[in-house]
Amino acid sequence: MANEQSNGIIRVSDEVVAVLAANATLKTKGVADLAGDFTNALSKSILGKELLSKGVKASQNEEGVIVDVFVIVEYRVNIPSVAWDIQENVKNEITSMTGLKVNAVNINIQGVQMPEEEAR
Repeated sequence: MANEQSNGIIRVSDEVVAVLAANATLKTKGVADLAGDFTNALSKSILGKELLSKGVKASQNEEGVIVDVFVIVEYRVNIPSVAWDIQENVKNEITSMTGLKVNAVNINIQGVQMPEEEAR
């Protein structure tokens, strides 16, 4: 997507959108962590650092932004409620920071983090 300004065109990369979505997701109550994929594992092992957008994929087209979030939730949370909160937080963060329209925020629950004392 591009926003036309009087001095030129501003383009926001998919990576920037993904980082914004990751930050908004991690701030959501009930979220334990983002779930990485093979790309994140490869980046960590080869480069020695995690991607800032771990667990998030963003893509843009002429109609707006679509975000896929892969998340691990805390034990004993209401998953539909947490998913709704993630969707709202991600949409608000991207819209307020970039002005881009968010068409969809797809939530993929990848696991539940058990408390330390109950995991044994």
